Amino acid sequence: MTPAARGRYAIGLDTPKVPGSVSSEPFLVLTTCGSSSQAQELADALVASRLAACVNTVDNVSSTYRWAGKVERGKEFLLLIKTTEERLDAIEERIKSLSGYDLPEVVAVRIQAGSSDYLDWLGTAVRD
Repeated sequence: MTPAARGRYAIGLDTPKVPGSVSSEPFLVLTTCGSSSQAQELADALVASRLAACVNTVDNVSSTYRWAGKVERGKEFLLLIKTTEERLDAIEERIKSLSGYDLPEVVAVRIQAGSSDYLDWLGTAVRD
């Protein structure tokens, strides 16, 4: 990435991280739900409590996975949750409390680059 593009798109990439500290760096959290109503309930709860700035729901995701020693297939609803690092623990707790799954998926991916205006909005939207 060129220095010009880096300044335009990247937030906090060069910021040194203090060991043990939690930052407000942007993250994308992925989880799945077994029904549209569960997905909507979780999305509403996360945004209303300012744990997420935005949650996109992708309908009709086809999942193949190993569970209880067997390969399973099912239709799910994928949630794309935009948040910050400081909200990750609370999001995981909320997903676990509202999920209908025995072992809900919680995968967090650091957002390395994106529109600076959008990422600034994201950080503001999850502040108390």
